[in-house]
Amino acid sequence: QVQLVESGGGLVQPGGSLRLSCAAPGSIFSVYTMGWYRQAPGNRRELVAAFTNSGSTNYADSVKGRFTISSDNAKNTVYLQMNSLKFEDTAVYYCSAELDVAGQGRINYWGQGTQVTVSS
Repeated sequence: QVQLVESGGGLVQPGGSLRLSCAAPGSIFSVYTMGWYRQAPGNRRELVAAFTNSGSTNYADSVKGRFTISSDNAKNTVYLQMNSLKFEDTAVYYCSAELDVAGQGRINYWGQGTQVTVSS
């Protein structure tokens, strides 16, 4: 069982910054997509930012210009730099990745989630 390892959530004031990290451990044969989703109470899980299969990036309109997704391919790690945080960014953030682990085929994995709270 592959578990994506997330870190970096926490409590921050409006206008502040946080950086989330997500590492995919194990024998990774291929990384197809990797990115971040979030879910606020009472809301559906939504895409925040992700690398597509072609290596391009997708961002939710609500975070464009404030959030930046990046990666360290050597470490199979993806980051989400979040600047100018707003109250409405409060949510549990989940890392998601489509990986081939040890030749098992393309499978979608999720992290356990990390809480981001924007509050004054």
